[in-house]
Amino acid sequence: MKGFAYLLLAVVALTGVLVYMAHASGHADGEAAPIFGIKIPPGYRDWRLISVAHEEGNLNDLRALLGNDAAIKAYREGKLTFPDGTIIARLAWSYVPSEENNKVFGRAQSFVPGPATNVQFMVKDSRKYAATGGWGFAQFKDGKPAADALLRTCFPCHEPVKARDFVFTHYAP
Repeated sequence: MKGFAYLLLAVVALTGVLVYMAHASGHADGEAAPIFGIKIPPGYRDWRLISVAHEEGNLNDLRALLGNDAAIKAYREGKLTFPDGTIIARLAWSYVPSEENNKVFGRAQSFVPGPATNVQFMVKDSRKYAATGGWGFAQFKDGKPAADALLRTCFPCHEPVKARDFVFTHYAP
């Protein structure tokens, strides 16, 4: 039960930060990412939540995964493969201890999003991105697209989950 309460607290905190930091990870009218030509989609921060995650290791971040209407519909219906037009966004932040929350809990146990690290997108277009499983990839930091060398690592990383249409994230309704 405690674990569920902590997860719920983390989701609520992350949702609040999503609203508060709406401008932190870039603007829809910016440059397109190399290779795939993807721009930051307008209104992506208003998309529905697919899941949240904490990644350790080199990434060591908190992340929220959002989906446009096509993504959410496919997830809810359990459809694999995702239809063309699906867009999945991954927003990531470093995380920091919450002194305010820890005072309430009486010990160090609460972490909240810190500075935004980047935002990534997967865009499904089976014809345009046929060479990469039907998905185009983009990554932005402070609204600036990542270099093409970094984007070339996206599809090879997603190949092990080919059976799930190259998507790692499971829906957390």
